[in-house]
Amino acid sequence: MQLALPVIWPRAAGIERKNSRELMRMREAGQIVALALAEVRHHIRPGVTTKALDEIAERVITRHNAWPAFKGYPGPYPFPATTCISINEELVHGLPGERVVRDGDLVSVDCGVAHHGFYSDAAFSVGVGECSALVKKLLAVTESALSAGIAMMRPGKRLGDVSAAIQKHVESHGFHVVDEYRSHGIGRQMHENPLIPNFGRAGTGLVLRPGMTLAIEPMVLVGTPKTRTLPDQWTVVAEDGSLTAHFEHTIAVTEDAPEILTAR
Repeated sequence: MQLALPVIWPRAAGIERKNSRELMRMREAGQIVALALAEVRHHIRPGVTTKALDEIAERVITRHNAWPAFKGYPGPYPFPATTCISINEELVHGLPGERVVRDGDLVSVDCGVAHHGFYSDAAFSVGVGECSALVKKLLAVTESALSAGIAMMRPGKRLGDVSAAIQKHVESHGFHVVDEYRSHGIGRQMHENPLIPNFGRAGTGLVLRPGMTLAIEPMVLVGTPKTRTLPDQWTVVAEDGSLTAHFEHTIAVTEDAPEILTAR
């Protein structure tokens, strides 16, 4: 889940590094997120409502004795659902409801879980039925941008390396990264330090250390980096109405390769 800037982070004093027990708890939460998103993805088809998809995710989460971390999240008013489900020009924070998914739509689903005092957060985008070449390209570029960012999450690298890798990959394909919304630290709270833009300069920023846990989430727009918020006060859309996509994983920096805590 994304938040607009400026944000006052609860753990403004510094970056918390997790020990092996804490990482185990985050891994457990991450697996529940992965299961919920997999079940939702299985049910995305023309004719299904976003409310029905949201209910599927909540059933998976509660069946595993976890809590849907987005539900009640503070904002203009408490977030009313388990997932954010955003379609086509909707970038993030889409409110599940009676909207029906249609053939050709691009659907993004974001989900967070709290379990035994720790959080994990992940998202995916998918094309429904017969999709355009542009939808397919946007999905491929956004998902591979996430992979490019994750590949930089090794000890000694810097946050700017992660941001720059995402930006370079997206812009090399003619698309845009969002200005207002950022990736973030995660652990005992859904949003912790640091705040991580999806654009930046390599070799700058905080040095990555083992035990750091970050939710990396490139959000990509076809026509413009600018967004606006709909009258529901939550749903963020591309300002020009063009297509958008969003992928996310919760990642742990380890002594070796980065660990994707929300991978199935």
